[in-house]
Amino acid sequence: QVQLVESGGGLVQPGGSLRLSCAASGFIFSSYVMGWYRQAPGKQRELVASITSGGIINSADSVKGRFTISRDNAKNTVYLQMNSLKPEETAVYYCNARRTLNPANYWGQGTQVTVSS
Repeated sequence: QVQLVESGGGLVQPGGSLRLSCAASGFIFSSYVMGWYRQAPGKQRELVASITSGGIINSADSVKGRFTISRDNAKNTVYLQMNSLKPEETAVYYCNARRTLNPANYWGQGTQVTVSS
């Protein structure tokens, strides 16, 4: 059974930092591109950053220089370090696992990030 379990969300002041984690199980982690997406109220879900098994990163322009995605293939875990957070980045953050060969796509349940003073 595939599981993606996010943790690390919460309330943080503008300019603060949070580190999200996503623990994966039930599939071959190293075969998947792992990503973080977010969805704010009334908006579409958008890519924050993704990382291949080999460490190739794709990230949204809006987070470059502030957010860092990383993965530990030995622990089947992907991380998102978020610094200098802004109120407009308040959203539910979702972990995603995607495979292009023999396509598959999995989502976590999401973790709420609220940036507010």
